[in-house]
Amino acid sequence: MLVKVIGGHGGVSPGYKATSYLIDGKLLIDAGSVASGIQIDAQILIDHILISHSHLDHISDLAFLADNCFGLKGAPFEIYASTKAKNNIMNHLLNDEIWPDFTALPSKGNPTLQFHEFDGEKSLQLGEYKVTPVKVNHPAGGHGFIVEKNNSAIIFTQDTGPTERIWEVSKSIKNLKAIFTEVSFPNALIQVAIDSFHHTPSTISEEIKKMPPNVPIFLGHLKPNYQTQIFKEIDELGCERFSLLGNDNTSFVF
Repeated sequence: MLVKVIGGHGGVSPGYKATSYLIDGKLLIDAGSVASGIQIDAQILIDHILISHSHLDHISDLAFLADNCFGLKGAPFEIYASTKAKNNIMNHLLNDEIWPDFTALPSKGNPTLQFHEFDGEKSLQLGEYKVTPVKVNHPAGGHGFIVEKNNSAIIFTQDTGPTERIWEVSKSIKNLKAIFTEVSFPNALIQVAIDSFHHTPSTISEEIKKMPPNVPIFLGHLKPNYQTQIFKEIDELGCERFSLLGNDNTSFVF
């Protein structure tokens, strides 16, 4: 699998894009920066979109993706979200007040966006990919995803604070190649991280004890204003499994 980190941050500023991961140019995980981060001809090629939760930095570019590709695709973007996340998006974003309802444009029979609700731990077959959503410790319908293709698997858990179930489930997954998770705040803001269901270097160093062993861990969702400090504190942990996603528009092959 080719994983392109369009945006791997927990905020937006010049040089920092919000969360969007694109697998093989076809399967998108979160839509925080997809419209601003890749060209429209690449946007059109996306088939399926997984929404981890409905916070703005993970859904904002759904609006601009639909606007960019309106009338250019022969089929809708197929979007998969929890009931909570889908309802939040429809009620507060695609509500014909903040942005047009692209689930009914150009028509209800031929929409630009089409939603599907998933149940936690019930696997979906999306083309070549088997996707298993698992609840994580984050509000707004928070889920992580286990994505499998050709006997290889990757875990994506942004956003989450300390959690349990996805690590329990992942220990039965064969050929796990990578874990993409998060570290949002420096240690000095641990209470902010706890209150907002995120990680610091100190809490992620404890979280690793729950994860499957010997698998590379990629840490994203860094807050741009604290990135330098987070890099320093992760480096001080001396854990060779950690790689920080400090640069957007990067790709990895698994």
